[in-house]
Amino acid sequence: MLVALIIASAILSEHFLTVQNIFNLLRQLAPLALVSVGMLLVVLTGGIDLSVGSVAAIGGMVVAMMMPALPVEGGFALILSVLAALGAGAVLGAVNGILVAGFGMASFVATLAMMTMARGIAYMLSNGQPVRFPRELPTAQILTAFGAKGVPGLGIPWPVVAALLAVLLFVILLRRTSWGRLTVATGSNETAVRLAGLPVGRYKFLAYTICGGLSALAGVMVTARTSVGTPVTGIGLELDAIAACVIGGALLSGGKGTVVQTMIGVLILGLIGNIMNLMSVPAYPQQIIKGLIIILAVLLQGVGARTRQRV
Repeated sequence: MLVALIIASAILSEHFLTVQNIFNLLRQLAPLALVSVGMLLVVLTGGIDLSVGSVAAIGGMVVAMMMPALPVEGGFALILSVLAALGAGAVLGAVNGILVAGFGMASFVATLAMMTMARGIAYMLSNGQPVRFPRELPTAQILTAFGAKGVPGLGIPWPVVAALLAVLLFVILLRRTSWGRLTVATGSNETAVRLAGLPVGRYKFLAYTICGGLSALAGVMVTARTSVGTPVTGIGLELDAIAACVIGGALLSGGKGTVVQTMIGVLILGLIGNIMNLMSVPAYPQQIIKGLIIILAVLLQGVGARTRQRV
């Protein structure tokens, strides 16, 4: 599906394979990549997190509000602001983890409630208005440069570099550590893991906490690119993240899925939107076409799985 979309995009638009378009596409997909990795961790445990978009909004709001409020400036102030945003996201994710792992609440219900509450918090923090920070502030200049510029000499956007490092980290963690293998095992056969004396609840709790932190970091990336924190950031982001996981072959019942395949799902979603924008397709038909392609991708996965079983 990914290869077919790349070929079709190159044929349909002469602007698709330009360096500027590719870098812009990757910059826009960097936040979704982070959220999708976090969503994958939750999905691997057999859960789902509907609050990632709202948590991303809070992450962007926190960094935008803290930068001008801190008594220090420059890189240190930016680090403190980003850590505060990550902490806020991790705390909200931890609350999801406690509700699901500690109280046995269905992940759909717990994260749906958090989605509503976190969005409400974002609106309360800003009184429903965008939070604009002074661009002449040294801390703000560093953040906006991160969102707009790239690696000197290569031009690769800094958000893309950050997303690639996070993806590489979780590829290693899921493949090479006992935590990663047991996280997958929790979703594959929770009863067996529990009977083996392993703390199932701990792995679920960590998955939701990490997902919250990555979502907040995605919100920081959006703020870096747009130079404003808004309470509407991330609306619908949870659906794109779930779609990326499913297109990448993850099972919503848990126990199956990889970071690399999820990134392929992210790229497929990005390519669909990008080529339709280049072809000036209106926004509403884009949603219909994107939904049809997602259905097609999942159907093809099902056909492939049944074929492998017969073989």
